[in-house]
Amino acid sequence: MSTISSFLTADHRACDEEFANLENAVASSNWEEAKVKMEKFASDLLHHFEMEEKVMFPTFEEVTGMREGPTMIMTMEHNQMRQLLNSLKEDLEKKDKNHFFGVSESLMMLMQQHNMKEEQMLYRMADAHLGGLVSQVLDNMKAI
Repeated sequence: MSTISSFLTADHRACDEEFANLENAVASSNWEEAKVKMEKFASDLLHHFEMEEKVMFPTFEEVTGMREGPTMIMTMEHNQMRQLLNSLKEDLEKKDKNHFFGVSESLMMLMQQHNMKEEQMLYRMADAHLGGLVSQVLDNMKAI
C-alpha cells in the first residue's frame, strides 16, 4: 500500500525538478522557454497545494482535531509561495533575470524548509493518524 508520505514526497521531487528546469531556462535567457517552464512549474506546485489543502489537510484536521497546528502553518507557507510565484511571473514578463534569481532563491529556501517539515513531520503524522483512511485520501488527491 502506498502512503501519504511516499505519494506527496514524490510530488515534491517532481516539483523540484520543474523548478530546476525553470531556473535553467532563465539562466540561458531563453525567455519563451522560461515562460513555458514557469507555467509547468506553477501548475504542478499549485496542484500539489490543492491536493493537500482540499483533501489531506481537512481529513487530517477532522481526525486529529488539530485545526490550528501543522496544517495551518503549512497553508500559510503555501500562501507565501503563491506570492513568490506571482513575483517570478512578473520578473519573466520584465525579463529581469537578477530580480528573478533573488526571488527564486527565496522560494527555493522556503520550499526546502517547508518540504522538510511536511516530509519529516506532517506526512508521517497523517499516515499514522489516518490509518484506514489513507487509501481513500490518496484516491481523492489523485482525482484532483
